[in-house]
Amino acid sequence: MNLRHLIAANPGASFSIVAHEALDHIVADGENDDCISQEHGYVSHQRSRRRLRRDFNALPEKVLLAVFSYLPHAELLRCARVCRLWRALSQNSKLWKTVFLRPDHHGLHIKNLDQFLSLIGHRFSLSLQYIELPMELITADVLHELANKCPNLKYLTLDFSTAMQLHDFNDLNAFPCNLKMLCICLSEVIFLEGFMRRIYAYLSSLETLQIIGTIEKSSEAEEEVYETINISKIKAQTPNLRVINLYGIFFVDDNHIEILASGCIHLECLALNFCTRVKGMSFKILLQRCKKLQTLLLQNTGIEDNAMLTAGWESSSINELDISSTELTEDSFLNIFARMPKLTYLAVPNCDGFTDHVLNQLIDQGKLSNMRAIDLSNTVNLTFETVFIFLKRHGRQLRGLSFAGNPKITEQFWINAIKSLKNI
Repeated sequence: MNLRHLIAANPGASFSIVAHEALDHIVADGENDDCISQEHGYVSHQRSRRRLRRDFNALPEKVLLAVFSYLPHAELLRCARVCRLWRALSQNSKLWKTVFLRPDHHGLHIKNLDQFLSLIGHRFSLSLQYIELPMELITADVLHELANKCPNLKYLTLDFSTAMQLHDFNDLNAFPCNLKMLCICLSEVIFLEGFMRRIYAYLSSLETLQIIGTIEKSSEAEEEVYETINISKIKAQTPNLRVINLYGIFFVDDNHIEILASGCIHLECLALNFCTRVKGMSFKILLQRCKKLQTLLLQNTGIEDNAMLTAGWESSSINELDISSTELTEDSFLNIFARMPKLTYLAVPNCDGFTDHVLNQLIDQGKLSNMRAIDLSNTVNLTFETVFIFLKRHGRQLRGLSFAGNPKITEQFWINAIKSLKNI
């Protein structure tokens, strides 16, 4: 149990810890040779049994696999050079259910494509459930192997963000067809429609779609915006979507949201963070058609007062709302929150319109009685006295709280407030 705790606490040192345990029995046996005698045979035998129980390699394979499962894949590759047993363990497909192959995101770096193709069949095979592929590995051959050899693959990330040109997908006639989640990282300059046409027919099982834009790599003000992926065609092929995450995509606007709303009647979560062209004019149709929608994340979008006021919040099922860094006024907040159902999550950092009046209204109307997590950071028009009243009334039910950026908060505030924060 101590070994497991050490590995979980410090994965970087895990290789040396496990190696020390595995080889410890060799030293112990050498010491034991000097102390075996006929007079003390029984005692020596007992000591040998205790040492044998400490022998790492003598543990059952199931236990060894459980220990190795704590190691990152880079450490597993190092373990494969220790001995034959460890090599067999590190290559066990049960340890390769989740594979990260993007070096820029702490994943493994694949240098030989041909060797990787052979690994898919005998290393990943039936166990693989999640894989992230960088641009150089998104080829027709790799996708064919994943489709044919990994039927249990459920989560796939295709990172085109560094692409300057695509591989040839004219021969692509197979694609994983049991996916629950597909994540596509867009390129600034590459149009993906040629690739997407090859895979539309395999996307009907999708429940989660994530499309990550290029906001961290470019500026909308400096460069022309290209619609590098056709969201409307994706919608037509994914009737079972429940979660859609469109992050930092400059070309996404309210027209795209209306298109999604028209075909995704099972939608439960819509995230539009950093989609600056979204103004909120589509939300009226969105809330009318997507009755199951519970989560709406609108951080740093361009939502406007008039558009938000026309939406039918009173008939919606929204209980998780993120409107961080938006420019809604106090009157808009009062109107919207008065018509919304009770909230379980609310994020309003950097919202000048979120004032004491707004928070008091939420408290008085009982909108926060189910609140589980709230972010009130950098709300310049919200005083800590009002926040303290909220914490005294609803703090015991909170499991997450963020309240930073107020220079008037003192240590005494938290000493008094922490008494009400029993579940954090």
